[in-house]
Amino acid sequence: MAEFWASSLGMAILLLAQGLAVIAFVMLSLIFLVYGDRKIWAAVQMRRGPNVVGPWGLLQTFADALKYVLKEIVIPAGADKFVFFLAPFLSMTLALLAFVAIPFAPGWVMADINVGILFIFAVSSLEVYGVIMGGWASNSKYPFLSSLRAAAQMISYEVSLGLIIIGVIISTGSMNISAIVEAQAGAGLLSWYWLPHFPMLVLFFVSALAETNRPPFDLAEAESELVAGFMVEYSSTPYLLFMAGEYIAIWLMCALISLLFFGGWLSPIPGIPDGAIWMFLKMVFWFWMFAMVKAIVPRYRYDQLMRIGWKVFLPLSLGWVVLIAFLARFEVFGSFWARWAGA
Repeated sequence: MAEFWASSLGMAILLLAQGLAVIAFVMLSLIFLVYGDRKIWAAVQMRRGPNVVGPWGLLQTFADALKYVLKEIVIPAGADKFVFFLAPFLSMTLALLAFVAIPFAPGWVMADINVGILFIFAVSSLEVYGVIMGGWASNSKYPFLSSLRAAAQMISYEVSLGLIIIGVIISTGSMNISAIVEAQAGAGLLSWYWLPHFPMLVLFFVSALAETNRPPFDLAEAESELVAGFMVEYSSTPYLLFMAGEYIAIWLMCALISLLFFGGWLSPIPGIPDGAIWMFLKMVFWFWMFAMVKAIVPRYRYDQLMRIGWKVFLPLSLGWVVLIAFLARFEVFGSFWARWAGA
């Protein structure tokens, strides 16, 4: 049996099973993320939220998904049909692909590659193509304008995200995500990177909001300006794929914040066993933060958004990289910023 699993066919079956497990986890999480998102907004606005379909409204997301699937697919006249349908599929697939390198516990990762953080950043950066393709293929000026705005927004904040991640890589001395988590082991909550990299944690969270087109930076979908944005000509299943890709990207950002700044699967209290449950709870907490921002923060203007990205976040993140390189190189406060020093 061991020889079979070591063969090409056995390894292919294992990879397929691992891939299906990752997809199942993400898609099941997605169903309840949408439900939780709506419940949080309702609580902030003193409404009930979904409460009819199923106990406590738990089946409302299933009902909404079924409604989208059964609707008629409307294709605009003059649209590029191949690109029109490829765009939402690409948007969702790339968001799912990034989870290949996300570790949930020691050994609980499909591909524990040495440049894992670089792989995730590269794949997530390609999601902008789904937005551009969807807007262009619709053959309508409103989605096209929205796709250009969304692309400029996503590219602008990807620069800041990349520079922030470089600071964490410098402190760890590795681009392997498991190594980044292991470098935060020690005194529980106080040894995680949120403390030495606290200013960048704030910038990373805000940049993640802009990168995923979440409020207050959902300017690509601002109803008063561009109706439903680059998705305005989409209906039925293609629209559902776009929305699924957006929520999966948010879930990915929650995972990255948990891994880079909050110790991933590490326990916050020394002596309590580590495990995947800690990683999941941290991801849920950060999704709650995403939902709270949407519920309480008013929308920014587009010029404000771009000014913050290029004139505030970019200089701050670049300056932080230089500062961390200095602090880590000369081991200021020992291993506070240089976790590779004792390796």
